[in-house]
Amino acid sequence: MITFCLAIAALVAGYFLYGKFVDRFFGSDPGRPTPAVTKADKVDYKVMPTWKVFVIQFLNIAGLGPIFGAIMGAAYGPAAYLWIVFGCIFMGAVHDYFSGMLSLRNDGVNMPDVAGKYLGKAGKTVMSIVVPFLLLAIGVSFVTGPADLMQSLTGWDKTWWLYIIFFYYILATLLPIDKIIGSIYPFMGAALLFMAVGVGGAMLWGALAGTVSMPELTPDMLRNFHYDPQDNILIPMLFIVISCGAISGFHSTQSPLMSRCLKNEKYGRPVFYGAMVAEGIVAMIWASAAMAYFGGPEGLNRAASEGIMVNGVLTKVTPAIAVDMICKSWLGQVGAVIAVIGVVVCPITSGDTAFRSMRLTLADLFRYDQKKISHRLVISVPVFLLAYFCCMADFSTIWNYVGICNQLLAALVLWTVTAYLMKSGKPHWMASVPATFLTFVCVSYFLMAPYRSGGLHLDPVIGYVAGALVAMAALAFCIVTDRKTRRCDLK
Repeated sequence: MITFCLAIAALVAGYFLYGKFVDRFFGSDPGRPTPAVTKADKVDYKVMPTWKVFVIQFLNIAGLGPIFGAIMGAAYGPAAYLWIVFGCIFMGAVHDYFSGMLSLRNDGVNMPDVAGKYLGKAGKTVMSIVVPFLLLAIGVSFVTGPADLMQSLTGWDKTWWLYIIFFYYILATLLPIDKIIGSIYPFMGAALLFMAVGVGGAMLWGALAGTVSMPELTPDMLRNFHYDPQDNILIPMLFIVISCGAISGFHSTQSPLMSRCLKNEKYGRPVFYGAMVAEGIVAMIWASAAMAYFGGPEGLNRAASEGIMVNGVLTKVTPAIAVDMICKSWLGQVGAVIAVIGVVVCPITSGDTAFRSMRLTLADLFRYDQKKISHRLVISVPVFLLAYFCCMADFSTIWNYVGICNQLLAALVLWTVTAYLMKSGKPHWMASVPATFLTFVCVSYFLMAPYRSGGLHLDPVIGYVAGALVAMAALAFCIVTDRKTRRCDLK
């Protein structure tokens, strides 16, 4: 319990201390007009109340990520706590803040255009491939996942649920952002936060009453608890499994949506940095709950690998089943309802904005105005046809690469931020150090991860050495370039 409380306190302190430092370092300007004002079109560029922008940003980046990812990451043990806290404060929140603020400073454009400005044509080209792929993969997965769940809950054929979810996604993608997303997201955000706070409160109450044992972070707990440690090596696997809650490249595709709705730059910290910290808190709650409920990381791994008896049936515990069991046990009947909302509605609230972000990203790439609905249809129709085709096909092979693609995008965004800081004449370490670390993670993961996870399954020594060499080479190139630029400026 002490570790958990300290972790939550650290995340909150990180927002007020490091978040404020990041905001001042960037130089947010309350007197500078935002794109929501200068480019208002009442479709994508529209001023909305700051509290609503925060809730939408939080749901856009969260969904089931800080729940399912945290539960899977908890299988590695309490080391997950360190990654969530330090990753969120010094990497994820910095990533989200800068991706939002750089979009804000560049008329609300998406990351490929931001990368093109600061990394050049090559950076834009890579981003133009990675971003649409990731958005399509996430959008499709957040169609099929909820459809499968609704089929099991209602007995309706999955195809009908696919049609219903697609219909909602089409409306959410085409209509002005305040019509659907801006109207229902506050309620969904309240449900997600209530679920997290309820589970966290019940866990603490149980710990105080002696009915729940919460693992503490001690030196002997800093090891890999995963039931399959050969294929799930702590470093780098943990940093890919827990993305939402620590750092996720997907967030950089969502921040520009809200940069087009923010009325003042001074709200960038609470919206972009603050939403990420809120997600980190949710991830910390669920990682702790997963270990506490099943009797520590060992119990969680046994439940996932060997299974436990559920209503007289031996069941291997998946993240969805774990959420259902924890909510029903600790929150009663209300918890059961919230669990359904969480595992069905929350992914939908990330899927709809994934497709909306894809529309806007493609529109930016082709310089195609989106004020007229006919223009929105020109881009959206092919996107949804492709998405529907992917839902009908075996998407598992592509999905294997989503985790590494997500963190690769995060690394690219951090290198973009590094380039921006260098061109602005500011120290780049705030972005370049996290970028270097994440580059190491991505390269080593791609080389070491099993084939089913999108890797080459090579010897860990090869993965670590290659990852370190590539990461340090990137940092060295950054340092040399920065010094040359500064010498030229002095001349």
